[in-house]
Amino acid sequence: MKKYASTITLLVLVLAIYWGFTSSMPSYPKDSDIPETAFSTDRALAHVKEISKRPHGVGFPGHKQVRQYLISELRKMGLETSTQKGYTIGKANNLSKATNILARIKGTDSDKSLLLLSHYDSDLHSALGASDAGSGVATILESVRAFLSANKKPKNDIIILISDGEEVDLSGAELFVDKHPWAKDVGLVLNFEARGSGGPSYVFIETNHGNQRLVEEFIEANPKYPMANSLYYSIYKMLPNDTDLTVFREKGDIEGFNFAFIGDHFDYHTARDSYERLDRNTLAHQGSYLMPLLRHFGNADLTSLKSLNDYIYFNIPFFGLVSYPFDWIWPMWGIALLVFVLLLLYGFRKKMLNGTQILKGFIPLILTLTINGVIGFYSWSVLKWMYPHYQDILQGFTYNGYTYIAVFVFFSIGSCFWVYHKFKKLDTANLLIAPMALWLIICWGVSRYLQGAAFFIVPVFAVLASLLVTLDQKKSNSYILLLLTLPGIWIYAPFIKGFPVGLGLKMMVSATILTTLTFFLMLPLFGINPKKKQLAFLSLVLSLGFMIAAHLNSGFDKENPKPTSLLYVMDADDGTAQWATYENELSDWTAQYLGANKKTTNEQAQQTISSKYSSGFTYVSPAPIKDISPPQIEKTRDTIIGEKRILDIRITPQRNVNRLEVFTNDIPISEVSLNRIALSDYELKNRKRSRLATHHITDNDTTELTLSIPKNAVLELTLYEASNDLLENEQFTVPARPEDNIPMPFVLNDAILVIKKIRFE
Repeated sequence: MKKYASTITLLVLVLAIYWGFTSSMPSYPKDSDIPETAFSTDRALAHVKEISKRPHGVGFPGHKQVRQYLISELRKMGLETSTQKGYTIGKANNLSKATNILARIKGTDSDKSLLLLSHYDSDLHSALGASDAGSGVATILESVRAFLSANKKPKNDIIILISDGEEVDLSGAELFVDKHPWAKDVGLVLNFEARGSGGPSYVFIETNHGNQRLVEEFIEANPKYPMANSLYYSIYKMLPNDTDLTVFREKGDIEGFNFAFIGDHFDYHTARDSYERLDRNTLAHQGSYLMPLLRHFGNADLTSLKSLNDYIYFNIPFFGLVSYPFDWIWPMWGIALLVFVLLLLYGFRKKMLNGTQILKGFIPLILTLTINGVIGFYSWSVLKWMYPHYQDILQGFTYNGYTYIAVFVFFSIGSCFWVYHKFKKLDTANLLIAPMALWLIICWGVSRYLQGAAFFIVPVFAVLASLLVTLDQKKSNSYILLLLTLPGIWIYAPFIKGFPVGLGLKMMVSATILTTLTFFLMLPLFGINPKKKQLAFLSLVLSLGFMIAAHLNSGFDKENPKPTSLLYVMDADDGTAQWATYENELSDWTAQYLGANKKTTNEQAQQTISSKYSSGFTYVSPAPIKDISPPQIEKTRDTIIGEKRILDIRITPQRNVNRLEVFTNDIPISEVSLNRIALSDYELKNRKRSRLATHHITDNDTTELTLSIPKNAVLELTLYEASNDLLENEQFTVPARPEDNIPMPFVLNDAILVIKKIRFE
């Protein structure tokens, strides 16, 4: 066995990594025939299939059909169901009319209510919304059905809120928290979301206070597959979006848990977010959270969840969710530092450590961090240069993105093995001092500036134990060292994969650096491995092999379609029209209209209707004038009060439209309201590019605009009125997209956009 120890430990390490990923979520078995009191993934899938038959964003035809289906399903369970309708304006000055769906299960002795939350609207225009958030709605419907089948009354009332308008500035959540009488009863929210179509579901705690009581209650509820740590919420806050739960926390001071998955990020908000592509294991994971939490919080004291204290927490195989108070952060770091110093003294005393060798040990550390850091940092820029069409995947995560993660992870491992092979004459104990010092500095940094990541100290203790073994044994036991590497592997491997998936391939540097840092934690095991050169060669060959595989799958096809965009933009004032696109590399379908005559125009790009990533038109081309009616604009009031001029303006669509965006000239505007709802002073003062507001229109509603300006000022409004009917409008003959194309997400698409200006002297 000793002869093959290095091979065996390597194989066990690979298996441990694989098991760490596969054990983090349930596997999906067909389960339609399981007891009625259990969550069935198959039964939940039936809801997903119905919800995601067609796009169902606010104002689109499928929206009403999905709402009617959901109301019907809740009533089938014997629940009295109601709707809440109303206009709201969110943070980004988006006006929309939301229609929330509500039901309530009465408890036996309720002080506060548990609220189950997910949204039923899909992203605007083309997203099918199977994952985002059909999966969340289906999880709630199936869990509530199973819960009711047990015929056990909960202590607390359980409110079911299937919200509307999440994709247009969280409007349904705003409407409920601001105006529904049940909002004051809510003690805890469980919200189900998605930012992809697969992968494990992560837990994000949201609170304005300490998280101690929430963590304690979550552990007591004991969901079987917790994927949670106190760093996730810090990462979640870095993402360019909020969820409905954010509204409850910010406006209602109500705590909650988000459950969201980010795998297959390239499906997010696209036509590929379909029933067929939703990962069944992921849906099962969502159900594995809600069922135990529903039983637990349905009977827990929801009045005692607020706390002044925070907990560090993280999940790890065998131990589930581990937690400890923030008060332990600095004592743990201090103990680790003390142990490190004592081991240094012990090593020098035993003459196992040598100052010169320790200093030389900093050279491979700096080399590997530099090589892998530089490669990771420039990787996305180089990939976009090699494959310009990647720029049209606005999520920043390509269809072959997982393969690229493998490319750069194996490259990082290979470079680490190669560099440390060059320093094989240095004893392992001496090589280990530099990484240990670096890790202690990192742990000091996160303890000071990113306390949610303070659990990074846990693998450091394991490596300190490995250093003791290395110093205390002439020939270290590989199996003991293997055991001590597992905490680092199990804690950091999900981050190595998850950062580039959730934040895009531009964050590949996080994977290469974290792979390098994790390699340092395994130096006690790898340092005694005599085959570092061979392992370096193997890793680099695997990196090259994955790069070839990524190249072979770098194009677009039916399974991996190209995001495309086409708009017809008409200026109603000067009688001109243009074709426009957001594509950087034109598809054949788009090139029919923007081929030989295409041009770029910075002015046009800066004046486009707003989008998630502030994308501007990339190309425009002359288009024929069509008989498209601009909106009707009426001034219904114009009065001066003191130094202010008050204008009431009614904007009425003359065709079926989905969206109206309003821009103004650069004049002081002290007050604005849309459809009798005031814009906040903050949003009014901090608006971008003179954009005033956007109305996501339902049932061709009018827009009532009231503005207060200086009495001598001249107001100029620029209106962008859009309908997403370019492919259906009888005045156009735009063919359907080929199978290897999909509508580009996050931007206005397949639209007829009419621009109209008006001055009020």
